Amino acid sequence: MRKKFNITGICNPQKHYMVNIDTRLEAIQHMVEEETYIVIRRARQFGKTTTISLLKKKLSGCYTVFSISLEGLPIEAFAGETPFCQRICRLLYNSIYYQKLDYIPEAIQQEFVQMKSQDINLADLSDFISRLCSQLQKPAVLIIDEVDQAGNQEIFLSFLGMLRSKYLNREEEMTFHSVILAGIYNIKNLKLKKRPGREHRFNSPWNIAVDFQGQMSFSVDDIIKMLSGYEADNHTGMDIPHMASLLYEYTSGYPYFVSRLCKILDEMWLRRESSRDGILQETGLQENYLNTGYGWDKDGLLSAVRELLVESNPLFDDMVKKLEEFPELKRLLSAVLFQGEKIPYHPDNFAISVGNMFGFLNNEHKTVTVSNRIFEIRLYDWFLSEEILESKVYKAAQLNEGQFIHNGRLDMELVLERFAESFHDIYADTELTFIEENGRRFFLLFLKPIINGTGNYYIEAQTRTMRRTDIVVDYHGQQFICELKIWHGAEYHRKGLEQLAGFLDDYHLKKGYLISFNFNQKKDIGMRKFLVGGKEIVEVVI
Repeated sequence: MRKKFNITGICNPQKHYMVNIDTRLEAIQHMVEEETYIVIRRARQFGKTTTISLLKKKLSGCYTVFSISLEGLPIEAFAGETPFCQRICRLLYNSIYYQKLDYIPEAIQQEFVQMKSQDINLADLSDFISRLCSQLQKPAVLIIDEVDQAGNQEIFLSFLGMLRSKYLNREEEMTFHSVILAGIYNIKNLKLKKRPGREHRFNSPWNIAVDFQGQMSFSVDDIIKMLSGYEADNHTGMDIPHMASLLYEYTSGYPYFVSRLCKILDEMWLRRESSRDGILQETGLQENYLNTGYGWDKDGLLSAVRELLVESNPLFDDMVKKLEEFPELKRLLSAVLFQGEKIPYHPDNFAISVGNMFGFLNNEHKTVTVSNRIFEIRLYDWFLSEEILESKVYKAAQLNEGQFIHNGRLDMELVLERFAESFHDIYADTELTFIEENGRRFFLLFLKPIINGTGNYYIEAQTRTMRRTDIVVDYHGQQFICELKIWHGAEYHRKGLEQLAGFLDDYHLKKGYLISFNFNQKKDIGMRKFLVGGKEIVEVVI
């Protein structure tokens, strides 16, 4: 059976192309050996369940591993101590039955069966755990996945409190050697969804546990090794280090996005190969005369990114849900993306902690940043979509979008010229402060209908400030660097031209574009061109 890239459920190294996580597993195993109670807390689709699946196998030689998941538990299971304790006993017994755990005494197995239907409480369950652990030949490890499913249930918090008490008293009564909880929410925030009052948002029955700090995002080297395995099987001729760097550039190693883009690229390559083989057989053409679609190269990746950005998936759906659920986070992201505010990263700030917990925000040089380019583009699109129906500048571009494309090529110079005209017509009498704070928003709204469905754009995070923003546009193999800058005098303007010329060097481009928002009463509006360091820069002054 052909191996593939997997984006749903548990990854299997025998069936799926995946990153080697042995180092991660060894780090967790070391924590288990030290009797640590562990929290594996990462955002959605970050590889937690796959990690747990492979961890069970790794630990099983030295430990008796009970691995359960709280996903899909009915609400009735949390109605009180008896139904909850019965459900936990059933889940533990299923570990024995389905995972074929060795050395479980028959008497203990029979007690499991009885307790599944008896009236029991947390004290009874606590005593049973001690009897269980005392009769096993190997130390017991308990793994609980999807703990968020029970995070707003008081009985589950009481259960954690019971395990905590046993841990603190482990010298006198037997208990689990190690407990591993996996989920999205910080354990101290398990009540986050239960009560709307800020004073009730934090509750910590699990302060004995240690966060697993190991790297779970993919590095460029991780991606190189994964692609090397794929290339050995498929012989696409890709430049593996280059492709790995491009994938990392867009995803920052977010596991789901890396795997999803690779899956799209693989499907495109299979379609191309199938088409190529059919044409060769039918016409006898030589292979080098064919161009039947995208492959594992930059154009292929940009096509895969476009496909990813317009699809609905659990990560994007969850992102919108969280922005609506936490308005503080929405305001923070809007300030970072559109106002270019440099917000200091502080883990105790509520909006920052929530954004980090869900995987949307990072701490980069002690400053809040969006965690990867895919999230950033989708966020820009989502924020802009809220304005499209009422946006006059969007409608101005939409009415004339056909004039900007000639023979499949984007005329960026004309885009700037028409944007300046539309901007002046629509916003000439608008308050200057409003324009200054929303200039990039206006340009992106104008650009969106022109490149929509064919091109990508993203913002260079390093230059995203109130005074300066660099927008990179990819369109049908063309690349454009367009800088938005607020006028702050001739000297600042000169340095800005030199900065843009240097930025063009980084992208190996000879031509760049500059939109200058000048709020002086006396100014020369319109388009002009400069030659700076051998680079042509087209500027439009608004």
